Amino acid sequence: MSESFFDIERHRAAISRIDLSRPVKLAIEWEILTTNLTFFDYGCGYGGDVERTKKLGYESAGWDPYYFPQVERIPADVVNLGYVLNVIEDIEQRKESLCQAWKLTKKVLIVSAQVLVSAPSKSLIPYGDGVVTRLNTFQKYYQQEELKEYIDTTLNVQAVPVALGVYFVFRNEEERENYRALRYSSVIYTPSVVITTKRFADYEEILRSLMAFYTHRGRLPVKGELPNQGEILKEFGSFRRAFGVILQVTKEEEWDAIAYRRSLDIQVYLALCHSEGERSYYQLSSAMRHDIKAFFGDFEDACQVADAKLLSLGQPGVVKTACEKSKIGKHTRGALYVHTSALQELDPLLRIYEGCASRFLGSIEGATLIKFYTNEPRISYLSYPNFDDEPHPVLEASININLKTLWVVHTNYKERENPPILHRKETFVTEKYPRYQEFAQLTQQEQKLGLLKQKSEIGTRNGWLKCLATHGVEIRKHQVHPTQNL
Repeated sequence: MSESFFDIERHRAAISRIDLSRPVKLAIEWEILTTNLTFFDYGCGYGGDVERTKKLGYESAGWDPYYFPQVERIPADVVNLGYVLNVIEDIEQRKESLCQAWKLTKKVLIVSAQVLVSAPSKSLIPYGDGVVTRLNTFQKYYQQEELKEYIDTTLNVQAVPVALGVYFVFRNEEERENYRALRYSSVIYTPSVVITTKRFADYEEILRSLMAFYTHRGRLPVKGELPNQGEILKEFGSFRRAFGVILQVTKEEEWDAIAYRRSLDIQVYLALCHSEGERSYYQLSSAMRHDIKAFFGDFEDACQVADAKLLSLGQPGVVKTACEKSKIGKHTRGALYVHTSALQELDPLLRIYEGCASRFLGSIEGATLIKFYTNEPRISYLSYPNFDDEPHPVLEASININLKTLWVVHTNYKERENPPILHRKETFVTEKYPRYQEFAQLTQQEQKLGLLKQKSEIGTRNGWLKCLATHGVEIRKHQVHPTQNL
C-alpha cells in the first residue's frame, strides 16, 4: 500500500525533530540523501551536520576553511553548501566556493543562503553587495529569484527551489525531472480488497506489486518496469489479465479515480514546466513518457491540454471563479482557505496557480493553510502549528507572495498579544481528514450555543476568550463545557 499524505507528514515531522540544519533535513525528507549515498558538507562550520548524519548511518565528511582546513575536500553523491554564500564578502571568492562545491558533486548539490522576505532593518549597514549586521558580521541577503538566477548562471544549470533560500542542483536532468514531477504527484491509497477469490488468494503476493505500481502511476506497466514481471507474465500471460483478477476483488471505480488523478497530476506538472520555460520530452524519465502515452497519446497533445489550463489563468476572473466553485476549503469574501492536505483535491486550475507560487518558493515549512486571494494575484501560506490539537489554533506566521511582482513578505505573529485564531476547522479540510468529525461536532456545539454569531469579534484570541466568558463556557478536547468555578 502506498503511503498517505498523513504518513508522509508524520515521517517529515520525525525528521524535523532531529537536530540537523534545515537544508540537510529537507534532503533527507525528500529522499535526496539516503544512507546508500555519500554526503559532504562544504563549509561545515563546527561539523554538526557531519556528526549527526554519521550517527544516523550516513557516510559523511566535511571541510571548513576555519575549523577543519586540514580535511581533504572529496567528491560525494550529495554535497551541502549550507549558508556559506551569504557570509563571503569577496564576490569572486563566493563564486569560486559555489563552483568548487559543484565540482565535488556526483548527484545533487544543496545550496542554501539567507533570503530577504521583508524590508531590511534600518540597523543594518550597507557594505559591498550586502550588509554589516549588529554582530559586525557580513551578510548577503538574496531575493529568492535572485539566488536561483545566481546559481543557474554561475553553474549553467536549472536549480530547483525546495524551500525559501534552499535549492537542489541535479547532475542528471532525468533525476531532476523525477523530483519535480514527484512534488506535484498526489498521494493515494491502494484500493482495499473487499471480497476474495481463490485465484487472487493463490497469487496475492505477486499481484500486490502490480497493485502498488498502478496506484503510483495510474496505469499498467510496460515490459521492464516491474521487478517481478516474469512471475506475473508466466502465470497470467499479460499484465491486463493479471489486473483483471485484481478487479474481481476490488472496486473498479477506485482504480478509475486513481488513473484520473494521475492524468491531472501530469497536466499540473507539464503546465508548470512550461511556466518555467523548460519543458523537453527528452528530459523526461522513461516512466513519465509511458504515462503520457497512456493518458494523452503523445507529448504534444498532453502539452496542449496542460497549456490551455495555464494560459487560462491569465484571463480576468478565472481564479476567482475557480475559488468560488471549489467544494473544498473555507470561503470568505475575498479568499479561499484550504488545508495543505487538501491541495491535491482541488481543481487543476488552482493546483497550477498554487504551483506558480511553490515553484518559486519551494515548499513552505510549517504551512498549515493556503490562502487564495480572489481579487488579486496573491497567495499566502499560513502556519498554525497546533491545528490538530488546539480547538481554535493561533496563527504563528505567514508567508505572502505577490505573483505579479514576486515580492515575498514574512509576517511573524508569535509575539503578538492578540493574534488571529481559527474557527470551523472542518471547513478547511476534506471529510477524509482523520479528525474531520471531531472538528465538525465542535462547530455544531458552538453554533447551537450562539458562540459563532459575532464574526468580527471572535476572530482574535482575546475576542474569543471574552465570548466564551460571556456565555459561561470553556472548551476542552474539542468539547464545549460549562466553566468550572474553582
